[in-house]
Amino acid sequence: MTQKSILLVEDNPDDAALALRAFKKNHIANPVFVARDGVEALDYLQLTKAHVADEPGELPTVILLDLKLPRMDGLQVLRHIRADARTKLLPVVVLTSSKEEQDILASYALGANSYIRKPVDYDQFLYAIGQLGLYWLELNELSG
Repeated sequence: MTQKSILLVEDNPDDAALALRAFKKNHIANPVFVARDGVEALDYLQLTKAHVADEPGELPTVILLDLKLPRMDGLQVLRHIRADARTKLLPVVVLTSSKEEQDILASYALGANSYIRKPVDYDQFLYAIGQLGLYWLELNELSG
């Protein structure tokens, strides 16, 4: 059995570094792949036409998805994830700074498992990442 991994979809290098630091401080040693935009995230999951002939790779245990992304936004990424048979049941946690009610409603309507606003305070962010790791990597039971 392979180690549970995380796909972090985050275009802001400072936020990505902060999340990686928070994983480390919370003793979450699971492999983390960082996708810098929506297209790179779908490439990683091999949901683009460019990868149709490729052998499917190992899927992450959980996806942490920002909404405000270049090339393809998070809601479009979520739509692709839920439309593909291989990934439609993957846990997707929207981790974003958006407080827009329409983003929250759209995320859940498209099948997000959770919607978390990025805390501005570093200690709160550390705590939030620790709780995410505990729940999605340790407590949550996955099918298949």
